[in-house]
Amino acid sequence: MTRFVLDASVVVKWLVPDRPEESDAFHALQILHLIKSSRLPVIQPPHWLAEVAAVIARLEPKRARTAVSLLFTLEFPISSGMDLYLKACDLSDSLKQHLFDTLYHAVALTEPDTILITADDRYYRKAASAGHIVRLKNFTLPSGSKS
Repeated sequence: MTRFVLDASVVVKWLVPDRPEESDAFHALQILHLIKSSRLPVIQPPHWLAEVAAVIARLEPKRARTAVSLLFTLEFPISSGMDLYLKACDLSDSLKQHLFDTLYHAVALTEPDTILITADDRYYRKAASAGHIVRLKNFTLPSGSKS
């Protein structure tokens, strides 16, 4: 079964869906529903919660503690290891992107049958040719997945 990596641009939409800057929040919330109903397996890079916490602490400081607590309870499996970091370094260099952004994509490229879902159009445009990446607004549940 295909697994998915959700970058911070997707996860933040779960926490502040009403912000005008958070387009496609409905799609992000659908993904959260699929995760909660065990219909969308997720694997994340080691830094995912810290990055999302940093964004929420900046955007909604009064809600940050609750948001982080809720995200922590999701207990997503974490990908790690030398290959992940080396791939992220290669992507960071070739795409001229921050390592924190490329770590998400590196998970999708180093873990079998894994795809990154992103709402970051700028990153998507630069990284699409590497594969294993889909825009949030274009995401559909793969055939063969439980529905």
